[in-house]
Amino acid sequence: MRMTLTTQLDCPIDTVWTQVHRPDLLQHIAWPLIRFTYRAPRTPPPRWVEGRYRVGMWSFGVLPLGGQWVGIEYPEGSSIADGKAVLRDNGSGTLIRKWDHWIFLEDLGNGRTRYTDRLDVEAGVLTPFVWLFARLFYGHRQRRWRTLVATGFTALASEE
Repeated sequence: MRMTLTTQLDCPIDTVWTQVHRPDLLQHIAWPLIRFTYRAPRTPPPRWVEGRYRVGMWSFGVLPLGGQWVGIEYPEGSSIADGKAVLRDNGSGTLIRKWDHWIFLEDLGNGRTRYTDRLDVEAGVLTPFVWLFARLFYGHRQRRWRTLVATGFTALASEE
């Protein structure tokens, strides 16, 4: 099943592109719905690079949701030079056979960026429930993004 959700960020695309590469940003925008613990490697990189990362997922920081592979890819056209950028997490996990998450950025001019999350998910009979959770989760993430942008990413700076 596919889910697509878009928001506008009052932030230049180059800043959004820089921030989207930060594993600590993922941890921040997912909180408190999901907390990630890194298994392989044991600590997250300072910046996402192409590769596969094994994480544990915890709902509200306490309820284990199993393991997940985060598969970072930069498809062709993932440079901000032409006003567009793409990052893909081609993941899978214990409960979820396919978690294909794409982040699309588009420069809207005047220091604004269109941010789109697109997710294709397959989890057998659990797919409709996982899709519903994903819809709520990505809505939450995009609200957290807008808050971070409005505060100049100060919440992340205070967590460093």
